[in-house]
Amino acid sequence: MLADETVVFGHGPTNRSIRALVLNLGLATRVLLRSRPRAIVTTGAGVAVPFVWVGRLLGIPVVYVESATRIESPSLSLRLARPFVSQLYVQWPELQRRMPEARFRGSIFDAP
Repeated sequence: MLADETVVFGHGPTNRSIRALVLNLGLATRVLLRSRPRAIVTTGAGVAVPFVWVGRLLGIPVVYVESATRIESPSLSLRLARPFVSQLYVQWPELQRRMPEARFRGSIFDAP
């Protein structure tokens, strides 16, 4: 399915690994300087955090959609990325009440 697409693999494991974080910071810098995207949209997997940090430092807007599994408290990835996020979306009103700067527009579980 990705035969005609550019694919870049991050370093893992990303959860609570300083080594992977440092390696992914270098990867994010190389990828973002080369590709210069107009925006970064992420659901916040651990590998996304370095891309969020580097992206914002390069002036790239970041849209963060918190995982649908996070109902009452933000993920570690969001807590690390939050100061660099341009727009923040959550998928539960309970979490939006705890984070008033976040936007709630529904969930992937909502009927179309």
